[in-house]
Amino acid sequence: MPERIEAVDWGAVPGPPGWYEPERVAPGLRVLSGASNLVRAAEAGSLLGCGGIVHDHSGTVFPAAALAAPLLLDIARRGHPAARDTALVLLDEALCFRPHPGYERLAAPDGTTARLCCALAHHLRAHTDFLTGPGGPGRSLLTDAAAHWRFEIHESVADGTDTAAFGTLSGRFPKDARSAELHHDGHVTVLNGLTLEYPPEDDSPEACLRIPALHPDELPPGAVLLAAGCGDRAY
Repeated sequence: MPERIEAVDWGAVPGPPGWYEPERVAPGLRVLSGASNLVRAAEAGSLLGCGGIVHDHSGTVFPAAALAAPLLLDIARRGHPAARDTALVLLDEALCFRPHPGYERLAAPDGTTARLCCALAHHLRAHTDFLTGPGGPGRSLLTDAAAHWRFEIHESVADGTDTAAFGTLSGRFPKDARSAELHHDGHVTVLNGLTLEYPPEDDSPEACLRIPALHPDELPPGAVLLAAGCGDRAY
C-alpha cells in the first residue's frame, strides 16, 4: 500500500486553488491504511476530508478522489473496522459531493475523461463482492453508484438509419435516459435519442443500445458510453 500511495504525484493532480491541499492526501492515506483504532482513523479522515480528496464543510469533491478511490476500497476491504468505516464515509462523500467548475473530470487510462462521480462509480462496482458481502458494508454506495451507468461497446451494426451497439452495461440504465456521452480516443461527444433495445438478463451484463443517426464506424469496439445527466453537478 505505501508504494501505491507514493506512486501518485498528488501535487500534479488538478484541483481548485485554495481548496485542494495535495499535501494532505498521501499522509491521510498512509495513516488510514495503518489505523488500528478510532483515533487514528479520525485523524486520517480529517486529513482527507478537509481538503485532501473532499472538503466536507462545503460539500465539494476534488479529482484526487477518483485516484484515491481504489486505495480507499482496498483499505476498507483489508483494514481495521475503524479504517473501513472511515474509508466508506469518504467514498460516500466523494460520490455525492459536487466538484468545482473546471475540475469536474479526470482522464483515465481507458481513454475516458469521465466526470468524477462516474469514475468513482466505476471503481465501486469493481468491488461489488466486498461491498455486498457479509454485512453489506457498502450496499448503499452501490445503490447510489448505479445511477452513473456505463456501457462498453463490443460491436456495432447498422440497423436502418440507426446503429445497434452491443456491449456490457454496468449500473442502471434509466427508463427516461435519452442522452449519453461517447468517450473514445480522449474525445467526448454527446449523443441523443438513445434507447435500451435489449436489457441485461439472467445476471449477464450483455445489452444492446439503439443509437440514431450514427454510422457503426463512429461507435467502434472499445468506445464507452457514460451517463450524461451529471452535467449540472458543479459546485
